[in-house]
Amino acid sequence: MQIKKKVLASVITASVAAAAMTSMSAFAQSADANLRGKATPSASVTAKNVATGSTRRTTAGADGSYSIIGLSPGTYSVDAGAGTEKTVTLTVASTATLNLTPEAAAASTANAADATSLQGVTVAATTMTEVKTPEVGQTISLHQIATIPQASRNFLEFADTVPGMVFNIDAKGNTSLRGGAQNDSSTNVYIDGVGQKSYVKEGGVSGQNASQGNPFPQLAIGEYKVITSNYKAEYDQVSSAAITAETKSGTNEFHGEVFGTYTNDAFRAPTATEEFTRKKTPSSSKEYGFAVGGPIMKDKMHFFLAYEEKKFDTPISVVPNPVNNANVTALLPQDVQSQLGSSNLPFNEKLYFGKIDWELTDRDRIEVSTQVRRETQRQGIGSGLTASAGVDNKNHDTRATFKWQHSGDSWFNELMFSYENAFVKPTPINDTNGFNYTYQPQQDALIISTGSSDPRATQNKAQEGPTISDTFTFNDLQWQGDHVVKLGYKFKSIELTAQDAAANNPQFFYDVNPGVGASTTPWKVFYAQNLPGQTGIAQTTSRQYGLFAQDDWAVNDHLTLNLGVRWDYEVTPSYLNYVTPQRVIDALNSQDPYAGAPAGQTYAESLAKGGVNVNDYISTGNNRKAFRGEWQPRLGFSYDLFADEAHVIHGGAGRAYDRNLYDYLQVEQTKLSLPQTTLFFNTPGHPCDTGASNCIPWNPAYLGGQQVLQGLFQGGNSGQEVDMLNNKLKAPYSDQFSLGMSNTVGEWLTDATVTRVLTRDGFVFTLGNRYPNGSFFNASGSQPWGNGVPNLGGLIIGNNGIATRTTQVLLSAQKPYTKDSGWSTSLAYTYSHAKQNRAIAEHYSFDEASINDYPFITSDAVAKHRFVATGTMDLPWGISGSLKLTLATPLPKNDIACYGAIDPNTGSACLPVSATPHGSKFLVGGDIWGYRDIDLQLTKDFVIDQDTKLYARFDILNVFNWHNYSDYLTNWGSNGVLNTNGAQYNTVGNITYLPRTARFTVGLKF
Repeated sequence: MQIKKKVLASVITASVAAAAMTSMSAFAQSADANLRGKATPSASVTAKNVATGSTRRTTAGADGSYSIIGLSPGTYSVDAGAGTEKTVTLTVASTATLNLTPEAAAASTANAADATSLQGVTVAATTMTEVKTPEVGQTISLHQIATIPQASRNFLEFADTVPGMVFNIDAKGNTSLRGGAQNDSSTNVYIDGVGQKSYVKEGGVSGQNASQGNPFPQLAIGEYKVITSNYKAEYDQVSSAAITAETKSGTNEFHGEVFGTYTNDAFRAPTATEEFTRKKTPSSSKEYGFAVGGPIMKDKMHFFLAYEEKKFDTPISVVPNPVNNANVTALLPQDVQSQLGSSNLPFNEKLYFGKIDWELTDRDRIEVSTQVRRETQRQGIGSGLTASAGVDNKNHDTRATFKWQHSGDSWFNELMFSYENAFVKPTPINDTNGFNYTYQPQQDALIISTGSSDPRATQNKAQEGPTISDTFTFNDLQWQGDHVVKLGYKFKSIELTAQDAAANNPQFFYDVNPGVGASTTPWKVFYAQNLPGQTGIAQTTSRQYGLFAQDDWAVNDHLTLNLGVRWDYEVTPSYLNYVTPQRVIDALNSQDPYAGAPAGQTYAESLAKGGVNVNDYISTGNNRKAFRGEWQPRLGFSYDLFADEAHVIHGGAGRAYDRNLYDYLQVEQTKLSLPQTTLFFNTPGHPCDTGASNCIPWNPAYLGGQQVLQGLFQGGNSGQEVDMLNNKLKAPYSDQFSLGMSNTVGEWLTDATVTRVLTRDGFVFTLGNRYPNGSFFNASGSQPWGNGVPNLGGLIIGNNGIATRTTQVLLSAQKPYTKDSGWSTSLAYTYSHAKQNRAIAEHYSFDEASINDYPFITSDAVAKHRFVATGTMDLPWGISGSLKLTLATPLPKNDIACYGAIDPNTGSACLPVSATPHGSKFLVGGDIWGYRDIDLQLTKDFVIDQDTKLYARFDILNVFNWHNYSDYLTNWGSNGVLNTNGAQYNTVGNITYLPRTARFTVGLKF
């Protein structure tokens, strides 16, 4: 029988994987665990937390079925009467099946190999693995967090070991997490059930956009679960990966940890740029912190505190942006060339977390917690940006949560209040003119910026407000099987703030041409203007509503259905109530002043000829609708072939809505209340239409800066950018489909799954300007940048339209750590076939007339092949070691190729293209790898007594010092001939991750 089962499981697994090459979910967004199974009918079932003494009880139904909802992850002693006792470990955000009949208890006693250490007390406990789920994802254990080599001390870094996930550390040390081929903003992280979503800026988690910091102290994280797709209806404001984490709590004994980590430039290899210049930039990294927890009242009340701090000085390479000229550096002025090379990025972060839990009764649990993040960082230096153009950024985040859980025999309720206050405030390092050099043959593509960052670098993006949510679960319903039905409601009132610029640091632009070099006269200037009585700051109070219903239906011992639906609704008054200024409406309906426009033809009529209906964008204050997540079905199933949880087929289909960032919605207000003005200078090398109000002669006096330019009002509004949003904007969403099979073979857990994810309605800005005949390109392929709104400036319109199409094959195998075996391993392989009509990290798309004109090309968001392997082992003399291997094929380069030909379909002189550069070898084999890395870790424990030990840890990252290049050089061809292999890595540019680096850690656990 066992042989038949394994053969059948192998056949099905192979079939799933083969089908994938040709062509799910937690009980709640909270991190609580759930226990269900069979006991003696009407038996009293008790689960007691071994570490804290907290107890939960329920009564089995007439058919013996029982469910205990809302258990904190941990080790429990569970029984339903004499002879049924079991000790089990429940993992984060999971639903485990445990049968407690005397026969089942006798057949499956706890294995000593699964011994769990709880603050010095060793308990024999079986770890319960959730397998009857349609989720696509895995759990990251505390053992993995403690042992796998790590570069960032960001707890999300370990999500990289889950198929379909990529944790990235860029050349500036900034960290990001991405699921599939979607952007970072589409993820959401839930800590103790509280979403950490960023509502204003990109990044997914508030404060994580372009930051070297961590969202939460790692010492306070117990374990977490990564769900890449097909989550249940409880999960909101997410369309790619959902991460739900459980924080640590105090126990009945006092315990804690102190650590310190250090490295500097003496313990790292030079970067690619430093090898070229033969000069290493000074750099250092210091990390330290502590955690402590224990009882306030034994078995009743406990506390936990954690603090971590990071001080970095990260090296960065300043290189030009890639253009269609490999020798462009030689064309730049000498003073600009002297600013290329190595620089650094200072950074400091402090993280605090505190938590008190109170077992008020055996039916009631109360938790109160707070988290604080304080961060300062230098940013904006690197590719295309010199050190003088950098910014200093303040990043603050404060959150507080109150949670009350109450359980009955057949129901469970969780009421939660939370409050958040988060903001980022970057300001320029220098307050002076900025100088930008653009490559004229490539539609004035930016090469390098120097002098100062532009007016848009001064920002204030903030979110503040309360949240209330309540979920009610019925866990004793029978009809054609057992049902656990969960209903939930959430309301959030959040004040959103966006300052998009300040009236400082005007930016001058200079032409660069082959054989000529850089011009000495600028061809345009960009600056912001102060208007009397205007602050340039947009504020609104967003009201967010969410409802969901979820039925987890165990039809029988084989089949489980997960049927859910959610509905979301968001009211953003500054978008809904916005009224387009009359001066903009008048300008749109005025005579088109540009050459070739017939008398009496308005600018709006010229736009209409080009497919832009201004009535779609003119807001009256009552012709817009709130953002609705519509109805979102979340359907899944799992089929246990032999009812023993060893071989389970799983699948699902669902829709998940994300949200439009306020950073996009606020531009209608801020661009007109603090006008961002572009004036063109009519120079011989770069002429402009002298009939346009924003085309003026060059005067050297303009280099006098902001004070001089502030007075250049031509008709009061000339050159001012006009941003208009579609009156029927929608929320972006993804449709997710999966089919797979999980298998348990001995101690090994394996899974093979194919997923299909389609995203739609991503937000995008395009250029609204049109020539008088309605065209977007003239005969030479040039765009109508000079044909802005009369007496104002360029027209930028916001619509939905960015889309992706991704198919992935996800293969994984895990052997969890046990004390008896002394080792663990995980293997994760991802095959991706992804297409997109625009780079997912770019919401400005000015190269075509409409987002609908962009072709679907190979995505630059995900490698075609990616493999991550980890392993840990207990070594002699109190030493433990671990290894992490990461391999990925090169990321494609998405670009606009200008190669001397006119596209007959669009009239453009350039074409959206995707090309994959050549990679490098991994020890042996061909040049196929774009990312290669091996990390090692060794830890030596010095035991003082049963509960106290010192430890010394040594991490060596990127052991072989492989350069994982992140900058590209491009040559897309010329004379009308496209070079389809026009992208290659810049071997003296920036790298992803780190050069070979040694890190030293010492710590004390007590």
